[in-house]
Amino acid sequence: MVTADSVLIVEDEEKLAAILAKYLSASGFECHVVTDGGEVMAAFERYKPYMVLLDIMLPNVDGITLCKQNRAQSQIPIIMTTAKVEEIDRLIGLEVGADDYVCKPYSPREVVARVKAIMRRVNYVAEQNQEAFHGLEVDEQTFMARFNNESIALTHVEFLLLKAMYVHPGRIFSRDKLMDHIYSDDRIVSDRTVDSHIKKLRKKLQSIAPEANFIHSIYGAGYKFEPI
Repeated sequence: MVTADSVLIVEDEEKLAAILAKYLSASGFECHVVTDGGEVMAAFERYKPYMVLLDIMLPNVDGITLCKQNRAQSQIPIIMTTAKVEEIDRLIGLEVGADDYVCKPYSPREVVARVKAIMRRVNYVAEQNQEAFHGLEVDEQTFMARFNNESIALTHVEFLLLKAMYVHPGRIFSRDKLMDHIYSDDRIVSDRTVDSHIKKLRKKLQSIAPEANFIHSIYGAGYKFEPI
């Protein structure tokens, strides 16, 4: 079960991980530590954290790859940490879906402050969603969507598309960005593939919520989720 104060610390420097856990625990967070990149995805499933502190340089599987893998199935907040300071590394980290980026050496107090700031933002969006989305709920723990508590039968790809836009209402997603959310293996597919999935998703949403218009086409740009 996801708890609103659980943080997964992915850091192969055990002393640094212990310091972060100490500071976060003192601020009321429940912490779990993983030191090997090859164990991270299993830890996601086991602990179901509310946020992840993810180091880039890890044994077996690097943080960039892990961020991509996680973003294919979850919108959990991710703060990436690294000893690399080159601007290109920052851009790569944020492009794969990280919410924030911290360079080593850093102050543990700064990390705690960033964790709190992102959690406040996420909680605010969640509260707005509950009020604004006209009965539509997206549960990424069960991969289910519901409208006024009635389940909507979506394929895995349709759910990933809906979830990607749902958690960022009003944001315009290009077709390329949506493809990144539904395909984690860098396969080459055409824009029509996304358009086809969106068409089917809209049809299913309209069948259960005919008065609602959740997904909007933005000419020349892509799609956005905004209940009207």
